[in-house]
Amino acid sequence: MTTSKTRPTPPDADRPADRSGRFSRVPGFGTPSARFVWLWSIALLVANVGIVATGGAVRLTGSGLGCPTWPRCTDDSFVPHGELGLHGAIEFGNRLLTFVLIVVAIATFVAVVRYASATRRDRWLTALIALGIPFQGVIGGITVLTQLNPWVVSLHFVLSMILVSAATVLVYRLRPHPRAMPPADTASRLGRRLAWLQYAVTWAVVYLGTVVTGSGPHAGDADAPRNGLAPDNATQLHTDGVFLLVGLAIAIAVVTHLLRMPEKRTADIILGIIAVQGLIGIVQYNTGLPIALVIAHMTISAVMIIAVTWMVVEFGNRAHSVDDDADAEVSATAGSLRTERGPRGR
Repeated sequence: MTTSKTRPTPPDADRPADRSGRFSRVPGFGTPSARFVWLWSIALLVANVGIVATGGAVRLTGSGLGCPTWPRCTDDSFVPHGELGLHGAIEFGNRLLTFVLIVVAIATFVAVVRYASATRRDRWLTALIALGIPFQGVIGGITVLTQLNPWVVSLHFVLSMILVSAATVLVYRLRPHPRAMPPADTASRLGRRLAWLQYAVTWAVVYLGTVVTGSGPHAGDADAPRNGLAPDNATQLHTDGVFLLVGLAIAIAVVTHLLRMPEKRTADIILGIIAVQGLIGIVQYNTGLPIALVIAHMTISAVMIIAVTWMVVEFGNRAHSVDDDADAEVSATAGSLRTERGPRGR
């Protein structure tokens, strides 16, 4: 009989394992528990979402060139001076938050590495997220050096979203008490395909949103270039993508509810996020793009990436578990055959 492919929680998952080393005396890190590691993964996810919001604030307040060079703030100083004014303080503050994010990433990596039940995939995923953050800082530096080229700015935003998606997978994998999932079947395989399609369309919608931004008034600086596209046309293309996403979200919600799948809760959450995001998008478009609403729109885009990523790994968790069971059964059968046939295959 096939069982769920959810990674089983060891009986002592909440109990710290004995670990030695330089972190052995650091509270929590010496012998990290399942809950401790999970909370750090959540902190990493929240920090990545936070940097999206603060980065938006930099652009929307016209502070994108508040520090006109990189990695220094000015040619002769790493910190802004009085002549740069409020814009310099806002841009420099966002740069400092990147260092906070790096600290959180390092702490999460140490916790995962020292966690006895962490898998090799958990460690690799945490390491890649941590390495992505300084790379994001380099892209941010290129945006400044290119005077906020809108295409580079969009790459900066997309990379942040990639880190948000990866951190979401980490949070899911490190849950201290994972819910047992039913085995995969024909319906769940259909749901998984729809979830992946929804994930891809969400990324397309997010990217088209950056194209709209690159054609609009919030350039990050009065002299920053625009992408040359007509804002109305770019907005219409973005809206068309949203309509497709709405259709997919409704289809997944209907399938998961009719078949009483455990993923139906995530499907409902995604529909709710789309509704809120759509409402904010309509209001901001018709009210001249007020800063607060645009920041909210960007932040909810990150929340949307979290939700669609969560749905993909939920469905994927079923398939992976069944595949693992099948592999285990094949290995066990092969082992028993080798035992019966003897060392020379007799």
